[in-house]
Amino acid sequence: MSELPEGTSPEGPDEDVIELATKIFDLARQGESAQLAAYLDAGVPANLTNDRGDTLVMLAAYHGHADTVTALLARGAEADRANDRGQTPLAGAVFKGEEAVIRALLAGGADPNAGTPSAVDTARMFAKADLLELFGAK
Repeated sequence: MSELPEGTSPEGPDEDVIELATKIFDLARQGESAQLAAYLDAGVPANLTNDRGDTLVMLAAYHGHADTVTALLARGAEADRANDRGQTPLAGAVFKGEEAVIRALLAGGADPNAGTPSAVDTARMFAKADLLELFGAK
């Protein structure tokens, strides 16, 4: 019989693990960069995802926290990791009009053509010519 990962049982994840993960996702949504960075530095995976495939970067980006996005990327989070719907943090930031987040993601290596719809497609949908120019698209 194989062993289960720590924090899980045959019934599913331990309630304490779920509570901690919920707290960490909330820190990303709220832009609590220092606290979030401490958890990552202590071993929480930088690409932790919720039940919809949203990463910490996605949540921080969508809620307009450029400093948190930068802190996550500096700790190994993937800039282009798409959620279960194919959306990337960059496309979410374009949708929300978060210019500082867009710039932080681009500085962290985000690809404007990644995802469905991509950040380029999203900028086209909302006629954001300045972002299309920033992305080198027409």
